[in-house]
Amino acid sequence: MRKTNYHMHTKRCMHASGSDEDYVLAAIEGGYEEIGFSDHSPWQYKSDYVAHMRMRASQFDDYYNSIKKLQVKYKNQIAIRIGLECEYFPEYMGWLKTLLVNYDMDYIIFGNHYYKTDEKRIYFGTACEDDTYLKLYVDEAIAGMKTGLYAYLAHPDLFMRGKRVFDHKAVEESYRLCIAAKELGIPLEYNLAGAEYNAIMKTEQYPHKDFWRIAAEIGNTAIIGVDAHEPSALKTDTYRVEGIKRLRDLGLNITDTIEFGKFKG
Repeated sequence: MRKTNYHMHTKRCMHASGSDEDYVLAAIEGGYEEIGFSDHSPWQYKSDYVAHMRMRASQFDDYYNSIKKLQVKYKNQIAIRIGLECEYFPEYMGWLKTLLVNYDMDYIIFGNHYYKTDEKRIYFGTACEDDTYLKLYVDEAIAGMKTGLYAYLAHPDLFMRGKRVFDHKAVEESYRLCIAAKELGIPLEYNLAGAEYNAIMKTEQYPHKDFWRIAAEIGNTAIIGVDAHEPSALKTDTYRVEGIKRLRDLGLNITDTIEFGKFKG
């Protein structure tokens, strides 16, 4: 299996650190063959809302041009792709697709963080403590996957950050999500930033073993995502090795690549 990673942020999102080039150099040191930048997508809001966990729309050109330069500079050492981590915000999907096509982006991954739009400030990572929002999380995940735009679903078990207990409702909704992903051919991400958080905090939120047991039963395809918010995350293999072993022990197929340009018509 090739060593790849398509989930990587930049300091533009305001909760990551390091220069764009630092991530590339760390990935080369870490032995990666292909990487993709997927910083949190900007959105062209219709309101005066200002997000504090994603780049501004005005920063997008700098993001794009910086990575394009790195692709050329390091073309003989590592393959670099340019993407975004995007939510499914129905009101703004037309704007997003135009952006992706106009800039000839390679891919986007689906980070299902907020209900409808972050202007509502309903973050699924905590809101899913309420089963009403757990159902809405899965509803939105399925609706987004059905657009055919996304290469994979990032941290699909994000809901366990709020849910905490993998009860009958978590089981029911996990089956619903995994079945839909299987039918739509969408890989599910085993998230290494979450694995590190679990280890440090001595908890089990995401990735959650019970979710991945269900994914194995359904026959989903998994993909490893570092979810790097600092370059050093690309230099260590501890959580990657553990994750691959867990997934293989469950019998899951693990892919090392994604489909590019799904939105190019």
